[in-house]
Amino acid sequence: MTPSISRPESSSSAAQEVVGLVPAAGLAKRLQPFPCSKEVYPVGFVSDRQTGRPRPKVAAHYLLEKFRAAGITKAYLVIRDGKWDIPNYFREGGVVGLSLAYIVIAGSLGPPDTIDRAYPFLEQKRVAFGFPDILFGPDDAYRQLIAAQERTGADVVLGLHRVYDHRVWDMVDCDADGLVRNIVMKPVTTTLTYGWCCAVWTPAFSEFLHRFLRAEETHRNLAQLANTAHDLGGDLAVGVVLQAALKAGLLLQSVIFPHDTYIDIGTPEDLAKAVRQFNPPER
Repeated sequence: MTPSISRPESSSSAAQEVVGLVPAAGLAKRLQPFPCSKEVYPVGFVSDRQTGRPRPKVAAHYLLEKFRAAGITKAYLVIRDGKWDIPNYFREGGVVGLSLAYIVIAGSLGPPDTIDRAYPFLEQKRVAFGFPDILFGPDDAYRQLIAAQERTGADVVLGLHRVYDHRVWDMVDCDADGLVRNIVMKPVTTTLTYGWCCAVWTPAFSEFLHRFLRAEETHRNLAQLANTAHDLGGDLAVGVVLQAALKAGLLLQSVIFPHDTYIDIGTPEDLAKAVRQFNPPER
């Protein structure tokens, strides 16, 4: 059962700053034992700004550089207590050309709960959201999502990719104009082609998420909302909140990236695939 939460008031997004938001509080259960936080596991190489020589490029770097490519100048990373290798590596953000701030939490019900911990810092800001362990194209993905949000006035704009295994992905049903009609969580069978892995949203959705997590109905139905059918680890999934937002009347739009792919490095098999794909540059 999806809680019934009223739709927050929207405001003009033209002057609202866009900030990056990254949930990095997970335990990487599918990769354990693992030597570090998966967000800072090297996947490929990048040329050093000062020396021009190749150096390791960690997983979360790919997401953060997409923020920068969209003109975003600051981002919040929500990390779990103990994952100090993330701020130790990225520090204030100079390595990726962004100003980074870290919000440290003790535990979480899942990604929606994790990202809501940044709520006090998101007032009147639009959010560019992405998972740090999903590598995807195109490089200008967030620039396209921001442009679509400004053009349509949508509360949320989802970036869609062609999904190769719908059983482990949130599939999106949208019309010819990109208007989202439904979010289908990890269906066993489906005729849908595209799923989402990145998004841009307005303060209206940040407010909706905040209310959703605190609603009595959400807590009463948490066992139904947070389960392995919605999330492989049994956590509360962002897709559940998106479904509730649709039901409440929020406007969800989408942008399809038909020629780009994604890799979720959360499993050993896909991590190995990513390491093979992002080879060192030729000397």
